Amino acid sequence: MRLSRTIAALALTASCALFGATAALADTTLNMANWLPPTHPLVTDVMKPYAEAVKKATEGRVTINIMQAPLGPPAAHFDFAVNGVADITYGVQGYNPGRFKTTNIAEIPFLGDTAESVSVGYWRVFDKDLRKAGEYDKVHVLGVFTHGPGQIFMKGRDVTGAEPVKGAKLRVGGGIVADLVKAMGGVPVEGPSSKTYEILSSGVADGITFPFESVAFFKLIPMLDTALVVPGGLYNTSFYVVMNEAKWKALSDADKKAIDSVSGEALARLAGKAWDKADNAGKAAMDGKIKLVSATPEQVKAIETALKPIVDAKLAETAATGVDVQAALSFMKGEIAKAAKGQ
Repeated sequence: MRLSRTIAALALTASCALFGATAALADTTLNMANWLPPTHPLVTDVMKPYAEAVKKATEGRVTINIMQAPLGPPAAHFDFAVNGVADITYGVQGYNPGRFKTTNIAEIPFLGDTAESVSVGYWRVFDKDLRKAGEYDKVHVLGVFTHGPGQIFMKGRDVTGAEPVKGAKLRVGGGIVADLVKAMGGVPVEGPSSKTYEILSSGVADGITFPFESVAFFKLIPMLDTALVVPGGLYNTSFYVVMNEAKWKALSDADKKAIDSVSGEALARLAGKAWDKADNAGKAAMDGKIKLVSATPEQVKAIETALKPIVDAKLAETAATGVDVQAALSFMKGEIAKAAKGQ
């Protein structure tokens, strides 16, 4: 009798252990590569809340671990997702020159005054038209978005004239902005945002192209005194959030659906709102330290004329991927306008 009871108890223990192991195996931890400081708004106000949203949507079955130490330079992060070095990565398409043509459509000037409206419009056109170009076929796209409207910041320079940046060396982050600066008579100095302080403090550049947030976050305010503020933004920088395809396919259908519910447009809106909040804080930090000079209608017209050949060339690159770029651009602008109204 005692032997039977012992055997039954052992069987129950083994069964419980097996159930626990099965439950543990059902849970998934996804490692997200991170190249920004852990205090940057893109980490604290976008990636961390997104990770929390994924955990909540999947009822705790999927968690995202945001890695503290960089796995490599920012430009390498897309391939980290392709090759499975990390499960999820985010980054700037412009850090990989020539690789992403469809991104151009979201980086051209004068698109909108908030990151939220531009990001939502960008996601909608990406989902409808741009993903068909196949640039992201080796990964699963969780989201695309832009930072706030990019402007020009300099020191000791009059920006009220007809050629406000002619001859100035301006740090740019890659992508279309380098060509825009060149078209305006400036000299682009390429480098990731994390190197901007070094670039300015060493005198390599006379100024920068940045949204308001980044000027404050990277502690650049003391090195600058003037900003040329272009209505609708001089440019936008596009970001991606992508996942390793094999990791995505390994998830259950229920978890895929749950993650999709907090990704895409929801992620674009989350990121856009975070950028706008950070831009407002950055602008407030500049008060009394950096003079914000709004571009006059004459300057805007001159800038538009100077940049038109660049914009046309960039849109032609997008068209070469098979996208009907004019239809896509018209659709995106309409969606940006809707998003600006809260739709």
